[in-house]
Amino acid sequence: MTAMIQTMMKTNQDSDIKKGPVLLLVAAGSSSRMGGIKKEYLPLDGGTVLSTAAGAFLNTLKFSLVAVTYPFKTSPEELKKSEEFCQKALFAGDSFEKAKKIGTDFIFVPGGKSRQESVFNALLQIKNTLKDGEDPLIFIHDGARPFVSSALIQSCFDAAIKYNAAVPALEPVDTQKETDGKGFIARHLVRSSLAAVQTPQVFKFQPLLKAHEKARLSDKEYTDDTEIWDLFAEEKPVKVVKGENTNKKITWPDDIKTQNPQTDNHTKAQPQKGTGDSRMIRTGLGYDKHALVSGRKLMLGGIEIESDLGEDGHSDGDVLLHAVTDALLGAAGMGDIGSFFPPEEAKWKDADSKVLLKTVWDKITEKGFKLGNLDCVIALEKPKFLPHRQKVIKSIAEVLGVKEEQIFVKAKTGEKLGDIGQRRAVEVWASCLLEK
Repeated sequence: MTAMIQTMMKTNQDSDIKKGPVLLLVAAGSSSRMGGIKKEYLPLDGGTVLSTAAGAFLNTLKFSLVAVTYPFKTSPEELKKSEEFCQKALFAGDSFEKAKKIGTDFIFVPGGKSRQESVFNALLQIKNTLKDGEDPLIFIHDGARPFVSSALIQSCFDAAIKYNAAVPALEPVDTQKETDGKGFIARHLVRSSLAAVQTPQVFKFQPLLKAHEKARLSDKEYTDDTEIWDLFAEEKPVKVVKGENTNKKITWPDDIKTQNPQTDNHTKAQPQKGTGDSRMIRTGLGYDKHALVSGRKLMLGGIEIESDLGEDGHSDGDVLLHAVTDALLGAAGMGDIGSFFPPEEAKWKDADSKVLLKTVWDKITEKGFKLGNLDCVIALEKPKFLPHRQKVIKSIAEVLGVKEEQIFVKAKTGEKLGDIGQRRAVEVWASCLLEK
């Protein structure tokens, strides 16, 4: 990888590429709405989302420099890994042969706490690569917006040459209203005069850098570079060019399944060799059984169920949470509940099983696992479980920090047969799906 990057970053002194524009791909976000999965690194069209976005630009214009922001980490070791992941994602596709031939340089810049800070960090690094007097156009593009077309890139480029700044935008489909922040309409806006802006946003570099320097001195945080340009640059206004409906930004998990208008291939998130983004799905099965005795509480899923009999156990005896804990540990390949909380240790006497489950779940999520779903069956003669089901589901979802629809619990009786039917015991089976 290092050799490849060095080769790609080698400047071709005989080329006039230094007269070309600069591309800044913003990819330093946390992807929180994707559940923490880095959306720019997801597989797409034989590469990644990030490499596909970069390829659209590199196959359209001659760029002198490509800068990419990546997530900042406080630990030097984690910061190095973050940069390496970004490099692998960017160079995963096959769109870089042309860039190598013309001598395009590549730099990777740690981002900041906000998009504005990440862009400013990159602008400072780009400035260090320019010669005195150089003032190229800079394209600022979302790394998670891979379906941008060559026609749109060229259109923005042509407009920016003429007007110093350009942005693609679409007229909103729905009628727009301004609200008062309390849920009431405050102003009726004219749809034909509104624009939903996209990227790339293109500017002359030096005026944009100066505008960002001024913006940093204000108390406001800006989420859009056109606003910074409008407020602080002298070379305004920003020229609006017609955007494209297909130029969508990947924000939610389903967005990765979008029909790619550039390749007409239905893309799915499949593992791509060398990207480090292979998807792992693991299933787990948990089982537990406790005797029912008088003088004990009947605990199911962290909820006390009114009953004359309760579970006999070393902890609080919550047979449902014990089965769930074992299912999750099994799916993660991390042991079982007994190995984490040995029953012979006095400190776990009458322990709250919700605390035990939360302790285990924290360790599982630290390994990068997420819950797909959890399905449980309780074998209990009585009392009736149905009136308590939603409370139990909510309780488990709260412990795991997931949505209630990811959890389901149902109950069966023993038809008065065996230990269950004779109310001598309660047992639970739990199955789960973990994703990584």
